[in-house]
Amino acid sequence: MAKVSVYNMEGTQVGEIELSDAVFGVDVNEHLVHMAVVQQLANNRQGTQSARTRSEVSGGGRKPWRQKGTGHARQGSIRAPQWTGGGVVFAPKPRDYRFKLNKKEKRLTLKSALTSRVNESKFYVLDELKMEDAKTKVFKKILDNLNVTKALVVLDNNDQNVVLSARNIPTVKTALTNTINVYDILKYDTVVTTKAAVAAIEEVYA
Repeated sequence: MAKVSVYNMEGTQVGEIELSDAVFGVDVNEHLVHMAVVQQLANNRQGTQSARTRSEVSGGGRKPWRQKGTGHARQGSIRAPQWTGGGVVFAPKPRDYRFKLNKKEKRLTLKSALTSRVNESKFYVLDELKMEDAKTKVFKKILDNLNVTKALVVLDNNDQNVVLSARNIPTVKTALTNTINVYDILKYDTVVTTKAAVAAIEEVYA
């Protein structure tokens, strides 16, 4: 089992915690991780882009000039793609970009992403993360104590003081253990979590 240090909110090491190899010690499958990121970005697309083809723009029923004898290139319609105001070749149309990954693949991608953060020493565990008030300045101080700037903060419960404190920091995002995803884990440079959140993740994904 991999061991990582446990810190308090002052950034002082107060112990160690063993991480389950079933979640934090798997073989990293880079291909599946890439597919998971592509899937999430594709599923977030609205798919509403639309442009008109030559059959949908107005005009163009008459041949602009006769076929031969004018010195011009032959033309059949003023709404052909090469004309100003003409239709678009292979115009984009509303479509659904969504696709699915199997449940086993989804679980493996999440485990792979978490494992990569542990292997890179970018997985910080706090003994607890509690704040009496929603203060961004105080939360920023906690991250500074850990020497962390860009982080995904994983919580085991929806602590509004922590969520509101982190909301105004553009390089920080909070997430519950049941809402973490591969894209956020990779997007944010570091994962900061608590012992309780680690236990919840291992209970669900082990």
